[in-house]
Amino acid sequence: MTATVSAVVFDLGGVITESPMPAFAAYEAEAGLPDGLIRRLNSTNPDANAWARYERNELDVEGFVDTFEAEALAAGHRVDARRVLAALSGEVRPEMVEAVRSLRAAGLPLGMLSNNVAPMERTGRLAGLLDLFDAVVESSLEGVRKPEPEIYRRALARLNEATGRDLAFADCAYLDDLGINLKPARALGMHTIKVADPADALAELSALVGLPLAGARA
Repeated sequence: MTATVSAVVFDLGGVITESPMPAFAAYEAEAGLPDGLIRRLNSTNPDANAWARYERNELDVEGFVDTFEAEALAAGHRVDARRVLAALSGEVRPEMVEAVRSLRAAGLPLGMLSNNVAPMERTGRLAGLLDLFDAVVESSLEGVRKPEPEIYRRALARLNEATGRDLAFADCAYLDDLGINLKPARALGMHTIKVADPADALAELSALVGLPLAGARA
């Protein structure tokens, strides 16, 4: 197998951990809310809504709860924002972790680029996982978030600083579950993979890195 890329950058939620979307949908069904409401609220005014401001650490938890619930009310619905936040803690996907371990063993520089609402703790479900990455870039610490191009530039710079490489965007594969976050990465020159089915995504990644990956769809 011939490699197209020499480094890989992963999103966390929806890629290495399960997507929160099913949990959002379950809450919407339980509360009698329209299907897809939370996703629509998150995509309305996406650079300045409650979610964007929270992920840039411009709002604390209480600020997010008040602002998100006000946005939902303006759209005609009462939403419990704390239930929405509780849906973010998806389980780790073992096949993705195994792929990360295989890539690290092969010597590829690895980065994680995550929109999040608080710095990640290296305990619990993420214990040992974050140490597999050469660079971890988090929106809550950076004050910028995907899909802002600046955070992708920071991820590449941190990866180069950590590894002593001179990687370009074209040297990197980037995996995310959201098309809106893949678009700027692709515009900068990254090879992008949208993660819907992990087995399909791993097959695409295997082809790009030129290495067999367990869990990839044949």
